[in-house]
Amino acid sequence: MTQDNLTQDLLKTPLHGLHIDVGAKMVPFAGYDMPVQYPLGVKKEHLHTRDSAGLFDVSHMGQVRLYGDKAAQLLESLVPVDIIDLPVGKQRYAFFTNEKGGIMDDLMVANLGDHLFVVVNAACKEQDIAHLQAHLVDGVELEVLDDRALIALQGPKAAAVLARFAPQVADMVFMDVVQIELLGSNCIVSRSGYTGEDGYEISVPADKAEELARTLTAEDEVEWIGLGARDSLRLECGLCLYGHDLDTTTTPVEASLLWGIQKVRRTDGERAGGFPGADIILKQIETKDVARKRVGLVGQTKAPVREGAKLFDADDNEIGMVTSGTAGPTAGKPVSMAYVKTEFSALGTEVFADVRGKKLAMTVEKIPFVPQRYYRG
Repeated sequence: MTQDNLTQDLLKTPLHGLHIDVGAKMVPFAGYDMPVQYPLGVKKEHLHTRDSAGLFDVSHMGQVRLYGDKAAQLLESLVPVDIIDLPVGKQRYAFFTNEKGGIMDDLMVANLGDHLFVVVNAACKEQDIAHLQAHLVDGVELEVLDDRALIALQGPKAAAVLARFAPQVADMVFMDVVQIELLGSNCIVSRSGYTGEDGYEISVPADKAEELARTLTAEDEVEWIGLGARDSLRLECGLCLYGHDLDTTTTPVEASLLWGIQKVRRTDGERAGGFPGADIILKQIETKDVARKRVGLVGQTKAPVREGAKLFDADDNEIGMVTSGTAGPTAGKPVSMAYVKTEFSALGTEVFADVRGKKLAMTVEKIPFVPQRYYRG
C-alpha cells in the first residue's frame, strides 16, 4: 500500500487542512492523520509551551454527553471514582476498569449541570462508547459529539491569551469547566490539560474550530505544538498515556493512581466498590500487595531510555520494562516511566536499562520530574 493510500484511509480532524497550511509533519496516530511536529521542531515546541503558550489539536479524542437523572449513577457503576458528588462546574479524572481490575481507558468527566460531558481517548473511543451504551439504563441518554473539535491552549501565558477573548476564564481554577461563548461559538472550556502546565481545553463546533485556532495562534505568545512535544511534556509531569503506561492488564494500584479513587469509593459505605474489578482493586489497596509498580526513572547517562527497554537489577535479573521515555528537555536529563517488581520501586533504587545491548544505570525518582503548575487560585 502506498503512503497516499494509507493517508486516505486515515481520519482527519476539522483542523487537518490548517496543519498542512502551516507546515506540520503529519503521521498516523490512533487512526487519524495527526501533526507530530511543526517547523519549530519538537524540542523548541516543548520549551515554548513551558515558557509561553502552545496550541494543540486534540480533536481525535472522543466527546460524549450523558443526560438523565441517573447519568452519574450509571457512570459511577463503571469507574472507581466519585461521580455522584462531582459539583456542577467541575471536572474529574476517571478510568474504566474491567472485571480483573485492569484499566480499559482513562477519561475526563465534567458536570455541566443538566448533563455530564465525557472525553475519552481516541484509540479507545469506539470501545468506550459501546461500553457505555451496553450499560445504559432507562432515563439515561448518550449523545456522541461527532461535530465538535477539541483544542488545548497550554502554558504559563495561556490564561492571559484566552482572557482577551473571554475575560471570565481568568477567574477559573484547575478543573473548573464552563459553557461560554468564544468568538460567537458555544464552547465548553475546562481549565485543565495534559502538559502539567496551566491552560485550557476547549470543545468548539467543528465548523468554528479553524477560526478559533487561527485567532489564538495569531497571538504573539502562541505557537502550534504537535504530538511529539505533547508526549515529552506529559511525561516530564508524570501523566500516563493510555496504551503505554496504562492498559487492560494494569490495575490502578499498580499504576500508582490511588489518588484518583476517592475515599467514598474505597472504604466502608454503600458507595464503596460496585465497579468492575472492585474486589481485586480494593483488596490490593487494603493489603498493598502488588507484584509490580509504576515508577519514575532518571538516567545517569545522557542517553534517553525509550519505551520497550527491559530493566535489570545489579545481578542481571530482569525486573521490569520502560513504558515511556524522553530526553527530558525541561528536566535536563533523560526521564522514563516504567513498571518494576515492587521490591525495586523504592526511591533511590538503582536499576539498569538495556539500550541496544548496553546496560545504562537509572535511578528510581519521584514523579513528576518537572513540577506541575496548575492554577489553583
